[in-house]
Amino acid sequence: MSYDEILAELRSKLTDDSKANDTFLRKEAERFARIGNMDGVKACGNLLVENMPEEEVEEINRIIHLDGETLDVVHRKIVELIEKHDSIGAKPIAERLYKKITVEFKETDKVKFISTRNPFEDNLLQILFKQDKALHRTPFDLASYITTYAYILTETGSPYDAIPVLKRAIEFNPVDCGPMFELAEVYKLLQNRKRLLEITRDTIKVASSPAGLARCYANMGYMLTDSGDYDDASGFYQASTMMYPHKMIPYEMRHLSQLKGTPLRQYTSEEIIKIFAKYEMKFGFNPEVVRVASELAIHYLSDKDIPNALYALKMTYNMTRDENIKNIILKYEPQAEKKPPVSEDGNPDIKITVNNN
Repeated sequence: MSYDEILAELRSKLTDDSKANDTFLRKEAERFARIGNMDGVKACGNLLVENMPEEEVEEINRIIHLDGETLDVVHRKIVELIEKHDSIGAKPIAERLYKKITVEFKETDKVKFISTRNPFEDNLLQILFKQDKALHRTPFDLASYITTYAYILTETGSPYDAIPVLKRAIEFNPVDCGPMFELAEVYKLLQNRKRLLEITRDTIKVASSPAGLARCYANMGYMLTDSGDYDDASGFYQASTMMYPHKMIPYEMRHLSQLKGTPLRQYTSEEIIKIFAKYEMKFGFNPEVVRVASELAIHYLSDKDIPNALYALKMTYNMTRDENIKNIILKYEPQAEKKPPVSEDGNPDIKITVNNN
């Protein structure tokens, strides 16, 4: 159904009882969110606003606007300045946006605001991070907005100031690897090996794409090269290329070989597993992450929601390389094998025959 069709159907079910309408629309919004129907969520949101007293509408508008513009528009302007290499000009705007977010979406004794971006993240967060507070989902990707500010702080010479900012970003979405990767870059810059190891372990627990997990392993390779643990660094770099062959890793390994003074040898899978164990890590994806993606795929298939089912199936296939899952994908999307390889950000719309070793 289109947005207009959903809106018309919902409107037809409303009554003269504003409280009953509010309850109905909130339940419908949650249902649409669970199945990833953003048009449904938007329609419910608009009808909820229509159903609200004028003073409540004004309060919501106050919260989601900064200088007369919605927060997403403000963030877009900040990104445009960064793209023009004007981090200095972007900094004061990003700082004001950050302060706006931390004031308006502050955690209380009973409520925690989160910025999960899709049903997968929503389910994963609730499984991996049990909450004793009511979770309120924000209308914007606040974790990303805050991460942008932290990036600007680092770029303008204040990496220490970026650390607490990035931790706030992670609080809004602890299953989004983006803020964690940015924090890892700060720790690399500050040569803080202990914190880099900690944030990499945390990121591995929630990574859901080969590219994401490979970046975690590459960060370990970087850290161990810097500390002189060349053999272990080689193991992590090799694990990174096994998971996702990033174009820069061969250069890093060549540099590592030069530092070591001898060619790097190829490790066996058993040897790589032992290297990981030294740092309290396991090669591969967190089983809970795989389970959430596969269960979402089953849910969407049973609901005959093929677009969302394919998204979850491809995500699951990326993590498992299960031929049975591949065959299901090809049943609904025969052209999937002709699509380009997985993108650097782990987009699941991939050429599903890419080898994972």
